[in-house]
Amino acid sequence: MAYRVIQWSTGNVGRLALHGILEHPDLELVGLLVHSPDKAGKDAGELCGTGTVGVRATNDPDEVLALEADAVCYTATGDLRPWEAVDDLSRILASGKNVVSTSVVALVWPPGADPKAVAQLDEACRAGNTSCFTSGIDPGFANDLLPLTLSGFCERIDSVRIMEILNYNTYLQPEVLFDTMGFGKPLDHTPILLIPGILTQAWGPVVEMLAAGLGVKLDEVREEYERMPAAETYETPVGTVEKGTVAGLHFEIQGIVGGRPAIVIEHVTRMHDDVAPEWPQPLGKGCYRVLVEGNPNLTMDLQLIGEDGDHNTGGLVATAMRIVNAIPAVCAAPPGLVSTLDLPLVTGTHLMR
Repeated sequence: MAYRVIQWSTGNVGRLALHGILEHPDLELVGLLVHSPDKAGKDAGELCGTGTVGVRATNDPDEVLALEADAVCYTATGDLRPWEAVDDLSRILASGKNVVSTSVVALVWPPGADPKAVAQLDEACRAGNTSCFTSGIDPGFANDLLPLTLSGFCERIDSVRIMEILNYNTYLQPEVLFDTMGFGKPLDHTPILLIPGILTQAWGPVVEMLAAGLGVKLDEVREEYERMPAAETYETPVGTVEKGTVAGLHFEIQGIVGGRPAIVIEHVTRMHDDVAPEWPQPLGKGCYRVLVEGNPNLTMDLQLIGEDGDHNTGGLVATAMRIVNAIPAVCAAPPGLVSTLDLPLVTGTHLMR
């Protein structure tokens, strides 16, 4: 059975998801929504480099929602427009189409997301008899599926720490890097990400999911951060970071159990490899590191390298394929918002075909 899929957006992740859908043996692309007028009318294959496939892009949501489809892969950005994204998702779900998404990151663990958004989406799932799954890499599989899998190898678990250690200067999303995260800004500037409570809003649900998966109750969730200025001006593929402005960001979201940080999401983000050499360093060009303290102690370093040799490209491909490969499982799931804890093991399907 081929699942009929609509791809919604062709940005950094969406273009790769589109490519993944076209290459997936169990999926059939039936529609494509784009936001740029310049892309409307173009063949889907032209927009992701596969050659003509016979599906033309449209920028009319009504047109794609009128199509017969089993699922929509929704990758439109949600960081700065979360309620617009929730409205989009609700409309899709109510139309009878299941959703896999990377956009509203708190929905990786629905019990930890905004109750109003969850209620709206639950109602849409009931109306359409549909399911909705949100994931990606971080928040996503790097800090839920991987640590929970490793925990199954332990007799005792004392703490779990998941680290993202990356140079972001090839992540070609200047709005995210400079406006949301505050790179290239003065140290006394407070970007959106560092407004008190925003780190917890974004990654707190992941900490809560890990606690639920490990069967522990959190006392509270805390957040902390530090920044590092550029020692010199850096010219990067995504833009200039002037000397003295923010070039490094190190933050933690801590799940407190028994008065101590027991479940921690940690990010070490640089715009140049020379920034803050005293901060944790990655394996290779960049990595996701899972540290489980207990019996036994476990350490896992995951490197993601794209076909172009870049670590950020590898991360974007993995982000896209986490949700694309989950489409059959999400279509088979009971109606409602689902998380990693609700789905069976999702595997790739390309090797043996």
